Amino acid sequence: MNGSEHHYADVYLVPAILRVLKEWSAGRRLRLVDVGCGDGYGASRYAEAGHEVQGFDVSPSEIARARSRFPDLRFEAASIYDKDIVERWKGPVDGVVALEVVEHLFDPKVFFTQCHRLLGEGGHLIVSTPYHGYWKNLAIALFGKWDEHHTVDWDGGHIKFFSKKTLARMAQKAGFKNLRFVCAGRIPFFWKSMILVAEK
Repeated sequence: MNGSEHHYADVYLVPAILRVLKEWSAGRRLRLVDVGCGDGYGASRYAEAGHEVQGFDVSPSEIARARSRFPDLRFEAASIYDKDIVERWKGPVDGVVALEVVEHLFDPKVFFTQCHRLLGEGGHLIVSTPYHGYWKNLAIALFGKWDEHHTVDWDGGHIKFFSKKTLARMAQKAGFKNLRFVCAGRIPFFWKSMILVAEK
């Protein structure tokens, strides 16, 4: 994940995730894995809220930053595609959080399958991705911003673009149930991101 995107998204996504965790946990301490944890900021906030958190990211430089900033938390360079994910991350866990990750993956179906494997029964997946809906897409087109929005100049940029329907369908095919969406950033119907909360 691009570092600047991670910090920018933290401003509106991490508070929304903390609200979801508070509602879901009902005061319990949860075991969480932060997929694509970047520099560890989100993981540190979830830990401050009382949860046991471990994070991984494919970027060794981001993991080095995370370890430097938050030495009391466990951070490792790893991929969601790793076959030993359950053993490596001491699964099953209560929750998997992945902010602005799935749109960067060549095979997001594997992401959902792996997250399902990593979770215990009743565990929750919390995944965010940029919001795309009719009114936002129409505004992007009317203002001539389509090329800018779907730029090809960003190395490591977005390669998948989800709607609520397509994100939900992929999660359901992996075995998730009781899906709901929370949106964050900007005004209704022009949100920056949508957050899918799903249960194993």
